[in-house]
Amino acid sequence: MTGLDAHHSCVALTAGDPNGVGPEIALKALAALTPEQRNRVTLFGPVEVLQKTANVLHLQDVLHSITLVSAGEMSTQFHVPGKVDPVAGRSAIDSATAAIQACRRGEFDSVVAGPHHETAIAQAGIAFSGYPSLVASVCEQASDSVFLMLVGGGLRIVHVTLHESVEISLGRMRTELVIAATQAGVMACQRLGVSTPRVALFGINPHASEGTLFGEHDVNCTVPAALALNQTGLSVTGPMGADVLLANHATQPHDLYVAMFHDQGHIPIKLLAPQGASAFSIGADVLLASTGHGSAMDIAGKGQAKPDALLRSLRMLLGIASVSPSTAAVS
Repeated sequence: MTGLDAHHSCVALTAGDPNGVGPEIALKALAALTPEQRNRVTLFGPVEVLQKTANVLHLQDVLHSITLVSAGEMSTQFHVPGKVDPVAGRSAIDSATAAIQACRRGEFDSVVAGPHHETAIAQAGIAFSGYPSLVASVCEQASDSVFLMLVGGGLRIVHVTLHESVEISLGRMRTELVIAATQAGVMACQRLGVSTPRVALFGINPHASEGTLFGEHDVNCTVPAALALNQTGLSVTGPMGADVLLANHATQPHDLYVAMFHDQGHIPIKLLAPQGASAFSIGADVLLASTGHGSAMDIAGKGQAKPDALLRSLRMLLGIASVSPSTAAVS
């Protein structure tokens, strides 16, 4: 897997949930690109909604300057900014699916997906637990072979488990899954230009179980995972308590952290980069990035949404921005 090319990488961008801020931030992010950069982005989404949004934002020239693919089509009668609607939920999935399929066919190098709304998708009757599960499904891979990596606030964190209860996560936690998530994270770092990433594993229990004082989960799972990963030539620290590793990041930084559960990884990223994080679905043939924030229904249609996180993802995957996660906002 090679690094991203600053002059030739092409990206499929999707509008996300049409009733959320997705269409707005997609157009604002495109407006922030140069004409040459914009030429390497194709926008997938409901045409009528995008045209309506462009008119409201006075960005008709931006919409007319790009390639637009009709996907997740939805008439303006269903377009009610801020409303959680199954039609909008299905639109978000359909446009993302079309973009992923196009990327699989070799038409694009990667996908940047607009923010979705999980309740709207559930109301549409679609089984969905985040973009990693969708990427796995479209790429015909096992659901536990695609992982989420958040980038922002000076951190890159890949998650071994994601949208499930801690009880279910513990039931699935095994050495092989930790190894797979770590290897996917390393490959994603390499694609983003970090050739030899330094990796740190969070423990499952506090203090990585303090031996076996707090249980045997780590000695049976993360400890052998770290040993096996180091034997492959990777530079892996841990397992250690997540609090200790993150507290020492300023003086003993790692390029990639491996979180065992959703909150272990999401809390530090959301604290340091609440609106500026990028979310990568990694481990599949298709590299997909999205925003670390949701569809922001409370400000949808008000023209207040900032495109920083989406623009950061676009710039990284176009190969025109630093891959360093050191800042949360787009410069």
